[in-house]
Amino acid sequence: MIGNLQCVVLDCPDAPALARFYRSLLGGELNRPDPRWSLDDDWATLHTGSGLVLAFQGVREYRPPRWPDPARPQQFHLDIDVADLDRARRQVLQLGATLLDAGDGTRGWHVYADPAGHPFCLLRG
Repeated sequence: MIGNLQCVVLDCPDAPALARFYRSLLGGELNRPDPRWSLDDDWATLHTGSGLVLAFQGVREYRPPRWPDPARPQQFHLDIDVADLDRARRQVLQLGATLLDAGDGTRGWHVYADPAGHPFCLLRG
């Protein structure tokens, strides 16, 4: 082993706004003091209940991925288990997510984009 994962960092146009989106989706604590980094208008963090830390880095000329366009690939995505796929769909859309692919209704997952354009999947858990 070379190291341990510290956090997952998402580039975005507005770090505090995207951190709030993911807090609404996953719960957790925004911008907990942590000696590993400093917080400012271009850097926000979310410490989730599972122990995972997501960090959000503001980028001036941010260009979101366009799933599934290989010219601007997704770069990464998050898979999130949910108990009720239909209920979760309504909730994430209300939070500002965009539905990218709901499939034909037979599979157990949907693809969305967060407000900064990052794809994420909701999976029937």
